[in-house]
Amino acid sequence: MSRRHSAKYKIDRRVGENIWGRAKSPVNKRNYKPGQHGQNRRGKVSDFGMQLMAKQKLKGYYGDITEKQFARVYEEASRMKGNAAENLIGLLESRLEAFVYRAKFVPTIFAARQFVNHGHVMINGRRCNIGSARLKPGDVVQIREKSRNIALVLEALGSPERDIPEYVDVDPKAMSATYVRVPGLADVPYPVQMEPAQVVEFYSS
Repeated sequence: MSRRHSAKYKIDRRVGENIWGRAKSPVNKRNYKPGQHGQNRRGKVSDFGMQLMAKQKLKGYYGDITEKQFARVYEEASRMKGNAAENLIGLLESRLEAFVYRAKFVPTIFAARQFVNHGHVMINGRRCNIGSARLKPGDVVQIREKSRNIALVLEALGSPERDIPEYVDVDPKAMSATYVRVPGLADVPYPVQMEPAQVVEFYSS
């Protein structure tokens, strides 16, 4: 059981958006923050507050990434050539657990962490149980043969709820997917607007 699995929708309530686009999200009915005074918290948000919310939203979207892990990803993105915000998105999307979610092998990013940790996935024919493992373009991720009849997988692959992005090439029969290229922000099918530039401002201020 992942640490936030039972309370994942609290993140939606906290940021006031349905960040995974899930039909069961409580934000669909109550688009205000949790707590006794949630409906009254409508004050003006400072620049820092907006940057913090952008960071919390992006970090929360990728499941159980800790603050330390997320900051480490940002630091790596800032050292790379090019736009730090775009680099950040590319690094987050190249994590194995994010890719397993994008390929629709599992229904949620939280399930992806658990699925990988339990050893159901291979990268280029070799078993990998590290959700933060970094993929490179051309890498092939495949569900182990013994794991292909798990109900969770069959349900996710058959679900019309999410689209598979262009940088993920899925072979449903082989239950494998190829990481075609590193995506930019415009390539990633976020259900809500993500603002990685605000995240960069948060860490650099």
